[in-house]
Amino acid sequence: QVQLVESGGGLVQAGGSLRLSCVASGTIFSINVMGWYRQAPGKQRELVAKVDNNDFRNYASSVKGRFTISRDSAKNTVYLQMNSLLPEDTAVYYCNLFQDSKYDYWGQGTQVTVSS
Repeated sequence: QVQLVESGGGLVQAGGSLRLSCVASGTIFSINVMGWYRQAPGKQRELVAKVDNNDFRNYASSVKGRFTISRDSAKNTVYLQMNSLLPEDTAVYYCNLFQDSKYDYWGQGTQVTVSS
């Protein structure tokens, strides 16, 4: 069993910054991908950024240059530093862990609201 607990969401003005954290607990394999997805009202959930155990990172084009994903594998923690936030970044952000090529786990989500 795996649990993901996110923190760090909130309300921020456009141009501001937030840092999200996600801690994974339970049976965590050394080979995995941790990432962040988001879902805005009326839209589908979309990938924001992900990083694998080799520190290979992948970003959505809409956040490149503004967001940075990082991980501390020893702590089973993934971070998302979000700078230059825009109102269109407003969404519920979900932490994701994918491991053993088939197991997909999700956090409960944390709200990020960017005011204009």
